[in-house]
Amino acid sequence: MSDKVRIATASLAGCFGCHMSLLDIDERLIELVAHVEFDRTPLTDIKQIGHCDVGLIEGGVCNAENVEVLKAFRQHCNLLVAVGACAINGGIPAMRNQYSLTECLEEAYLHGSGIDQPQIPNDPELPLLLDQVHPIHDVVWVDYFLPGCPPSADTIFTFLDELLSGKPIQFAYRQIRYD
Repeated sequence: MSDKVRIATASLAGCFGCHMSLLDIDERLIELVAHVEFDRTPLTDIKQIGHCDVGLIEGGVCNAENVEVLKAFRQHCNLLVAVGACAINGGIPAMRNQYSLTECLEEAYLHGSGIDQPQIPNDPELPLLLDQVHPIHDVVWVDYFLPGCPPSADTIFTFLDELLSGKPIQFAYRQIRYD
């Protein structure tokens, strides 16, 4: 049995920028891989989550599938981390919250420019949309919040490095200053 820390990641409603910041750790990924084992992530292409020490979630919660994924992560992860503005406050996806779901769907599929065959999709394969986009802490308990849009690679690395080494998590001012 491995003594490495198991980490899983997921992207809900967002742009995938936080995962890109994780990849921007560059050669430090090799250092990280010496201490961690990745479970469900785009890096492994594993679709189901097993028991994990840390779950990193980016994106807001906009549909029933996001709720299921988030609840599975909370159930299987000892620590859950909200990564980025979308996970923490709904971010850009939550901009639709000022409109009703009906208004959003009609604008996108019926009245939008360039629509050839107006029709709101209705397929059982599509996840049911929620009336509003929610930050993940509206749905499950979150242990850590890692702000930014996206958080920088240095900030993500500092967080993981200090978490894995058991140190208090402290960021340099430049890592958490947003202009």
